[in-house]
Amino acid sequence: MVFADRREAGLLLSRQLLELASERPIVVALPRGGVPVGFEVARALDAPLDVLAVRKLGAPADPEYAVGAIAEDGSAVVDADTARLVGMTQEFFEAIVAHETRELRRRVKRYRAGRDMVDVRGRTVVVVDDGLATGLTVVAAVRALRAKGAARIIVAVPVAARDAIALVAEEADEVVCHSIPRDFLGVGRWYEDFDPVPDDEVLALLAAAPERLAAVRA
Repeated sequence: MVFADRREAGLLLSRQLLELASERPIVVALPRGGVPVGFEVARALDAPLDVLAVRKLGAPADPEYAVGAIAEDGSAVVDADTARLVGMTQEFFEAIVAHETRELRRRVKRYRAGRDMVDVRGRTVVVVDDGLATGLTVVAAVRALRAKGAARIIVAVPVAARDAIALVAEEADEVVCHSIPRDFLGVGRWYEDFDPVPDDEVLALLAAAPERLAAVRA
């Protein structure tokens, strides 16, 4: 199916996750596109919503094609075979890592305003994005959350490629996906409205549940 927008996708996805409410999970969305989806999931589960900044490492000739990803803690995931196929040199790799690290720092500073990420130690965490194409950004997020001590990690997305689900399933405890098209053709293909999510929208959605975040930190 084609979703009207990310909010509708989140509403539909959340119906598959309701049984998790008893685990008192934390919802961690990947900015920016995952935040509207994650907001609806968090609301359905009555769970806190936070973000984990992750950036794709794009191919030299096609920045939208991920050959790797880097998380805000500096950990990186790279598909070495794909990197070789697209001609990614060590020099290019170091340059793109430096560029994306700067963007990660900007986003963390903007979205968190100096506060720490919600403590995930010993908790069930639901990682939400608006879709999986290669799955590399979500793998980076899962590994970063493992390093932070998350006890159980469920990845939840509205739409995904089969290969991406298989890759993520090797890292996460569970993968929940609303729609797995036979002919994937990219995440945006499955949304009527797939416009970029502005920072102001991310901030507004994160600000919608401050009491829940405060309760988790207490």
